Amino acid sequence: MEAANGFEKMAELDLPKDAPSKDVKTGAKQDLPPLSAADFRAYNRLAEMMDAYHNHFRQTWNLLYGACESNKRPQGMSIRAFLRTAEEFASHLTMHHTIEEQHIFPVLAKKMTKFRKELELLTQHKQIHAGLEVFEEYIGACRNGERELRLGELREVMGGFGTVLWEHLDEEVKELGAENMRKYWTIAELKQIPF
Repeated sequence: MEAANGFEKMAELDLPKDAPSKDVKTGAKQDLPPLSAADFRAYNRLAEMMDAYHNHFRQTWNLLYGACESNKRPQGMSIRAFLRTAEEFASHLTMHHTIEEQHIFPVLAKKMTKFRKELELLTQHKQIHAGLEVFEEYIGACRNGERELRLGELREVMGGFGTVLWEHLDEEVKELGAENMRKYWTIAELKQIPF
């Protein structure tokens, strides 16, 4: 419940739109001074947290796709466990993107255009989920016994959204990195974002 209250408070913040660091008099972009180690950690907090989530998706993708490329499930992993891992990957990725779209991106979008609807990061979500739907249908049919799991077929399904997924995982973390975040946010504002 506390996180929900934090998200509600975050959404209510009255933040100026698109406020990268600019000289107040001239409107020209300012060169920002080097960050102290403490300030870097404060500005980079969201990137580090996001990267931890994304690393989980990368590792699971590599496990699944690696099996497809070698045409062998990981040693000691049953078909049932492999399919369950694939279903969890899809479910967790969908949940992760839903939280981002409903709670985090709207706040970031108040100052950062890349997080606004119908722009790059949200468009990538749509492309990923179009491929993820095909992935879930394939895995579901294998789990229900409607079709046999063929790793070559699964590789083709995963290839349909793999490139955009990996680009997205990297780009989102880059956007949340310290050097970019400090252009738009103060440390005090970032502390209000319950991530």
